Amino acid sequence: MRSDRGDRAPRALTLAAIAGLLFLHLPLLLIFLYAFTTEEKSYAFPPPGFTSKWFGVVWERQDIWDSIWLSVKVAAIATAIALVLGTCAAAAVSRAKFFGRDYISLLFILPIALPGIITGISLRSAFSIMDIPFSAWTIVLGHATFCIVVVYNNALARFRRLSENMIEASMDLGANGFQTFRHVVLPNIASALLAGGMLAFALSFDEVIVTTFTSGTGVSSKTLPIWMLDELIRPRQRPVTNVVAIFVVAVTFVPILAAYYLTREGEHTGGAGK
Repeated sequence: MRSDRGDRAPRALTLAAIAGLLFLHLPLLLIFLYAFTTEEKSYAFPPPGFTSKWFGVVWERQDIWDSIWLSVKVAAIATAIALVLGTCAAAAVSRAKFFGRDYISLLFILPIALPGIITGISLRSAFSIMDIPFSAWTIVLGHATFCIVVVYNNALARFRRLSENMIEASMDLGANGFQTFRHVVLPNIASALLAGGMLAFALSFDEVIVTTFTSGTGVSSKTLPIWMLDELIRPRQRPVTNVVAIFVVAVTFVPILAAYYLTREGEHTGGAGK
């Protein structure tokens, strides 16, 4: 009879893995727990009672809906910009051979490697020098800097796996550049673009640091993460913030999970480290 002892992980290693998972996810569980507490302004443990009334409070708060709409709009526009520019850049770097190509690729990746505060300060300085008023559009431009990197990484990995023989065969059969892109290139890179776009949307939706430096001072420039930060600094009803946090987790988790499944058979999901 075959023994399974060699297939089992040591107990200490198993306990270490469980401890690591608890360390990562226990704070998220606490957010879910305190979204149902009856206490408004403290995190007493255990909670004195449970209620679902805060979900109704969130539904009636217009300032929350305004922030959600602004976050969705900013993330959608930034993702659209990233899909166009990131795909074009990836196509140029993967197909063209020129001096300094590796350095150009490094410059494309640099914005997501830099600390967010450096990106935010540099963008704010640039907008001030050019006399660009801070608004939702400056937030979009700020988010597009790292969204482009996410799309670029995914598209570049897929372009490098795309056989040049397919493109040459299409051109030899009389297709022009647009027809080749539409019928040959796009179907082969579509899943990578979809994954990159969803991941870029998720990153933009919950961005805080860059948004802080590129947003205006009015309520109209307050995205949902900035609204949550203000609520934590000046708490009125703490469970309301936790309910909104649950919504943010749901909105960002679904695209990231979908991006993972779309690219897990490829090289990697570009920008996942962010």
